[in-house]
Amino acid sequence: MIPTELSSCAEKLICGRRATRAFRPEHVSEDTMRRIFSLAGAAPSNSNAQPWQVEVVSGAARERLAGALRRAHAERRTSVDFPYSEGMYAQIHQTRRAAFGAELYGALGIGPDDRAARAAYDSESLRFYGAPHVAFLFVHGDGEPRLAADVGAYMQTLLLAMTAYGVDSCPQGLLSFYADTVRHELGVREGKLLVGVSFGYADETAPVNRVRTERAPLESTTAFHH
Repeated sequence: MIPTELSSCAEKLICGRRATRAFRPEHVSEDTMRRIFSLAGAAPSNSNAQPWQVEVVSGAARERLAGALRRAHAERRTSVDFPYSEGMYAQIHQTRRAAFGAELYGALGIGPDDRAARAAYDSESLRFYGAPHVAFLFVHGDGEPRLAADVGAYMQTLLLAMTAYGVDSCPQGLLSFYADTVRHELGVREGKLLVGVSFGYADETAPVNRVRTERAPLESTTAFHH
């Protein structure tokens, strides 16, 4: 192995990023946000199409949106642009998800059979885990998986840019279950909603932020052909 000047920095940055599920109320400065989102724009995409549109929400708009999302959730008014099904996961993926869920709900003090507490936590998460900001990533174009993959590359670049600037984040798939509500509240007319990313500064005292997930060993996910 021949490490480069950036090798240790890359390892620290990538391994240092983790999902935050409890935030302090302090806002990220406008200058820092502009630097982060400008850097995220360097993400790769097929033929440099850059098929993403990003809506960043803060302040009063965030409060209105959180209320609208919780109402839609309570009334079961879901609207999903990219279909979701539990059946899309293979057994090994289901096993990993179950292990993560046990850790997460354990840190929250929620028992495995306490459906009411889990439902209440889902509803509360629509307030972006208390984060003062949230970014919604829309796929422009026909919205097919190839374009969504480009927006996924943008999201990872965004998450790493946030980490580099000391900003904590959490991609929230549940936010995309209410795409019509998000579009209506933000006046968005085009694009399909892929994901929402809540961000701000972590509440380090929250037990949920001490959950650390394991990653599958290299040999189980990657094959090298010679």
